[in-house]
Amino acid sequence: MVGGSTLFSGILSQLFADDTGGQSTPIKDPLAPRSSHFSAKAKRVIFLFMNGGVSHVDSWDPKPRLFLDAGKSVSVNEWQGRKGDYQMFLTPPLWKFHPRGKCGTEVSDLFPHTAQCVDDICVIRSLRSDHTNHYESTLGMHTGSFSFARPSIGSWISYGLGSENRNLPSFVVLSPQTPYAGNQVWASDFLPGAHQGTLVVPGAEPIKNINRRAPSSRLQELEMAAMLKMNQRHLLGRPNDPLLNARIKSFETAAGMQMEVPDIFDLAKESNATLDLYGLKRGSTEGFAWQCLMARRLAERGVRFIELIDGGPNGAGNWDAHGNMATHGPLAKNVDQPIAGLLRDLKQRGMLEDTLVVWTTEFGRTPFKETPGASGREHHHWVFSSWMAGGGVKGGHVHGESDDFGIRVAKDEVHVHDFHATILHLMGLDHENLTYRHNGRDYRLTDVAGRVAHATVA
Repeated sequence: MVGGSTLFSGILSQLFADDTGGQSTPIKDPLAPRSSHFSAKAKRVIFLFMNGGVSHVDSWDPKPRLFLDAGKSVSVNEWQGRKGDYQMFLTPPLWKFHPRGKCGTEVSDLFPHTAQCVDDICVIRSLRSDHTNHYESTLGMHTGSFSFARPSIGSWISYGLGSENRNLPSFVVLSPQTPYAGNQVWASDFLPGAHQGTLVVPGAEPIKNINRRAPSSRLQELEMAAMLKMNQRHLLGRPNDPLLNARIKSFETAAGMQMEVPDIFDLAKESNATLDLYGLKRGSTEGFAWQCLMARRLAERGVRFIELIDGGPNGAGNWDAHGNMATHGPLAKNVDQPIAGLLRDLKQRGMLEDTLVVWTTEFGRTPFKETPGASGREHHHWVFSSWMAGGGVKGGHVHGESDDFGIRVAKDEVHVHDFHATILHLMGLDHENLTYRHNGRDYRLTDVAGRVAHATVA
């Protein structure tokens, strides 16, 4: 009907308005900047995810009684998701805790570099998840759903706030391997596809096909203009196809990335002092130090949500220490100085105050084992620790407590939904009002729960 009517020429001219200098927008841009619900404390998030389950009682949650009562038995009513009465044996930490910084927050020797930044860090010792398996807990930590595919937190923030730089994706994930829960960790699911995370794999070619194939930029511009017109004409007959719209926008973002990304990955102008701060060797394109420096460079250029993932699935260099807690040592050494370097670098550049840095894992590890003297720890979702820094959080603060042995929450519980609500709040988003209608229902990151942990906010 539209094609055969007098409206067709007007609709077509509106679609091509950008090419002719008109005021109309040819396609609604899903990444256009949007206003926050209220004044935001943070403009962007750097999300550090330690894949596999970091032991809270060996890192951020000091438990003197675990040292004193090591080997003694304790009763629990569940074991790795199975209900019942179980006798377990308390297992002491391998690393000692000490007061750090002016605030005196106790942190173990596992993270000596990051511990020096504790005055800028708010440690949460009362985090709780809903599942004891890697897949479900990783899914829950990223999407708020422990059972079904849902949009990632990075996609939600991209959807809520849009992009500050249209030449770059609003959501970027730097990961050497695919984590538990796979690419659902950065998927947009039912949100517009433009909000899906862009995967960057450390190495010689972090993003494939980033260099143009056309022999000149002018020729590429002509090709892009011709393709845009064909795509818009194709879209005209399919106005309700969000995937098509997202695909068109992805080509536009890709063209912008070809101009901007090579410069981001070029570290030649970074000083030796900066590289030393992160513990990165000049010329290196791999390792968590490279990921952290890239995060700062992406944040400088307006990327809204940047996730760094350490470790892969099924024992692929991750934190899943069933057999021997000593494996935490080299893993921590790999990330500790880079993380501290990132915090210091952001702070000295004046970026930490509006950059929210989040450090987390899918769950903690049990303070006990089935047999006395065992050297490993199992999955533990009843209570574990995470931290946030910058972006309006209360530095040098500890929020919540676990019980004497780090088995369950004792005070000020922060469920994963509360954790997400707090991150959104710092970004100026009301988690109850950040919704998307799908299949007749309004969905949100926090499902039908979530409370902002206001005590963590400066």
